[in-house]
Amino acid sequence: MGKIHAICVSERKGTQKHAVGEAEFVTEHGITGDAHAGPWHRQVSLLSFEKIEAFRKRARAQTAGNGGLDIDFGAFGENLVVEGFDFSGLPPGVLFGSGSVLLEMTQIGKECHSHCHIFDTVGDCIMPREGVFARVLQGGVLKCGADLNIVKRYRVGIITASDKGSRGEREDTSGAAIREFVSAKGYEVTSYTLLSDDQPLLEAEIKRLADGGFAELILTTGGTGFSPRDRTPEATLAVADRLVPGIAEAMRHSSLAITPHAMLSRAVSAIRGSSLIINLPGSPKAVKESLAAISGALRHGLDVLTGPSADCGQT
Repeated sequence: MGKIHAICVSERKGTQKHAVGEAEFVTEHGITGDAHAGPWHRQVSLLSFEKIEAFRKRARAQTAGNGGLDIDFGAFGENLVVEGFDFSGLPPGVLFGSGSVLLEMTQIGKECHSHCHIFDTVGDCIMPREGVFARVLQGGVLKCGADLNIVKRYRVGIITASDKGSRGEREDTSGAAIREFVSAKGYEVTSYTLLSDDQPLLEAEIKRLADGGFAELILTTGGTGFSPRDRTPEATLAVADRLVPGIAEAMRHSSLAITPHAMLSRAVSAIRGSSLIINLPGSPKAVKESLAAISGALRHGLDVLTGPSADCGQT
């Protein structure tokens, strides 16, 4: 577990960052008001509190004859100063979470094209080799003093139920929409299967993913309507240990604001072992809308399902 000692921003590029008490993190953008935010992979920079303190000590000793160099948080160009992590020793792809905010580490260090005041004074700067960068997968407000934790990257199995798709007569755009959405949210897609609407095949694939430990989250698309061949809910119920009606209800409620046809969905959600199974609609647009409606609570549910977590009343 880490602790955020400082949150720093700069309103203009080329100026030193300064500490603020709290900041808003915007999904796929960065920190509100920070000049380096934007649609790229280096939306937020992080630096270890311990590394800064060690550098401060060396810098003060090296410049003692000139009164000692005083280095403020933000002087290295970092957005977050965090105690408890050696960021440079972690691989890109690690997820960090604090409250509702979720960050994905994308890069270790960077090349400095123009040296900063610290380098000009001391002859060294730790940001190029010790600092890391991240993108914001999920936004929210962070305050100085908040905890920052490494978050588990959950595995996803995708099952598309489509007679025409399984025969090669239709492109599976819905399965692709699921992959795109969950990958952007920091999940790892470990399995994708395109099957006909035969219930025994769907049951067998759900059981394979859940019982074999291949996916903590199983997302199906298609087969939730009124057609006699639509059997995905029945397949899910047949292999379920427990039901999770609130997820399907939330998706239908959200979709009703878009189309009255949402009430015709027979989708269900359930648990088998340590895997959560969610039936999604059969169109790419409806898939994205449904996932957007439940994504905020989904990770917490998986935390509770797969291991020790806070009580359900806690965030």
